[in-house]
Order: sequence, then C-alpha cells, then structure tokens
Amino acid sequence: MKELGIPGLLLVFAGAAIATWVAGVWLAKATDVLDDRFGLGETIGGMVLLSVTGGLPELAITVSAATSGHLDIAAGNLIGGVAVQTLVLVIADRFVRGPLPLSTVAGSLMPALEGVLVIVVIAITVMSGFLPASAAVGPLGAGSIAIFVAWMVGMLVLGRCRDRKDLALVIPADATACASARLGNLPDEGDGESSEGTAKAVAIFVGASVVTLVAGVLLEQSGDRLADLMGINGVLFGATFLALASALPEISTAITGVEMKSYTLVFGDIFGGNAFQLILFVLADLLAGQPVLTHEGRANAWIGMIGLGMTAIYVAGIILRKPRRYWGLGADSWAALIFYGLGVWGFLVVSS
Repeated sequence: MKELGIPGLLLVFAGAAIATWVAGVWLAKATDVLDDRFGLGETIGGMVLLSVTGGLPELAITVSAATSGHLDIAAGNLIGGVAVQTLVLVIADRFVRGPLPLSTVAGSLMPALEGVLVIVVIAITVMSGFLPASAAVGPLGAGSIAIFVAWMVGMLVLGRCRDRKDLALVIPADATACASARLGNLPDEGDGESSEGTAKAVAIFVGASVVTLVAGVLLEQSGDRLADLMGINGVLFGATFLALASALPEISTAITGVEMKSYTLVFGDIFGGNAFQLILFVLADLLAGQPVLTHEGRANAWIGMIGLGMTAIYVAGIILRKPRRYWGLGADSWAALIFYGLGVWGFLVVSS
C-alpha cells in the first residue's frame, strides 16, 4: 500500500467497502436458511453466525493494527464500531414496512437481553481503560479478561433463554408473516432439496465470510495509509471512517433481514456483533504483547459511552413497544439518532 497515492488508496478502500456490503447481503440470506435447517432461531443465528462473520472486518483490522503497532487505531475501531453499528438499527427501522417501528415488530424479548449484555460489556471496556498497564496477566489486560468472561457468561444465559415461551411477544398479524420466498435463489426447506440447499447455504456462508475477512484487511491497510497521508488522528479515523466502513456488512445484512421480515435476526446481528467485537481486545493484547485498552484514552471512552447509551435506548424501546412511527422512524430510533449526533459533537470536542 505504501507505493499507492491517495487516488489509488481511495479506490482500494471503496472497493473493499463494496465487497463487504455485497458479502453482508449473502451472509444474511445464508444465515436465514441455516437458522431454519439447524433450528437455531433468529436470535441465536444473529448473535452467533451473523455477529461472528459480521465482525470479520474488525478482526482483520485488529490483527493488522495490533501487529503493526497502531494500538490507538485498534482500540478506536473496536470501541467506536459499537456506536456506528448501533446506528444501523436506525437505518433498518427506516426500511420496515408498515406503521410499527422495528423494536415493536420484534417477536421476542430476547433482543432486550442481548442489549443488556452489550451494555455490561461496554461498561467493562470503558472502566478498563482507566486501569494501569501493570494490571495485566502476561500480555492480557485485566479488562480484556473481564470482557471475555462476561461475554461467555452472557452467551450461556442467552442460550438457556432461547426456548422460553414467556419471552415471546404478541405482535400484529401483518408484522408476523414471513416472506413466502427467500431473497435470492437459496432454496427453502420445503422444496424437496433440503440437503442440497443446506450445502449451498454453507458454501455461500463460507465464501461470503472469506470475502468479508479479506476486505477487512484491505480496509485497514488502505485506511491507515490514507490517515497518514491526510494527517488524520488515528483515534478519530479508527472510531469514525474505519468503523463506518467495517460496519457495512451489518448495514447490508440488517436491510436484507428487514426485507425478509426477520426482525429479531436484525437485533441479534447488531447486538451480537457489538458484544463479540469487544472480546477481540483479548486477541489484540496477545498480538501486541501488551494491554491495548490502556491506549483507550478519553476520546474512545467517550464514544464507547455513546454506544452504551444508544443500546439502552433500544432496550427501552423493545420493552415499551411504542405502537407508531414518526416520520418513518420509531421514537427510540429518533432518540438514538439525536443521542448519536450530540455524542459525535462531544467526541470531536474531546478528541481535539
């Protein structure tokens, strides 16, 4: 990448961003089929399958940044990505058809529990930034270990709650009808080609995951070089432009999930991805040989709290279940959007 100028780097960055978008669409389609085949349910499918694959750009960026010594970019991308990815729910809400907002058409309280897990993990992340580097076990910071433990416990609890009938919500009939045919050409379960359809879905899932991972490497390398040439602060770049580019799989999968009326899958993807990407601090510590969260700084802590606040707003929206939208968005989406806008203004003030 060093031999490329700004035009060439912009071309690579844009191409990698487009690749992650297209791969995200196919990941959503394949995950929906695999959920049906293996009985995972939309919530667990989103929390596990989509969140892990959607986090592949963050994984690639974290590996590249940590190994090259750009610890501020690694921390900024992981923490800043939470707020940007939560903003995807606003986009998804806009694509919901009908009078009800996204948080109301979700057919379960499971997304609210997922949001609580995200809030806990973010809180640990922000607090861990205040710990000294000496609070570590080898290269692993105490905060990274705590994040991983909290995530594991949370996933076990969510797995136990998956089949609880009392978490189901009654929603209007026009919002519960699933699409009669899957988007694209993936066969559904009743077409007499179950094994062939499953194999095809797995192949598409793996292929789209590989594309997402490679695109993530290109995003980090071209983006890091662009930040250097354009004189952009590493924390600011990682928490904004790079976080937005790496959130493209979530945007495409969220829009596709809404079109398939898999609303709990959308929440599982976003909340699951936010929780999963923060456990990547463990990998970042191992690659860097030191705790990366000590490089968090005030700016990253600030934008981390933006993500926490936005998640809390959507958890409240799922519980309160407002029955109408305002100018195309639910009340919680408007609140999250305003909160994000004010938070970004404060982030620019803090980072300067």
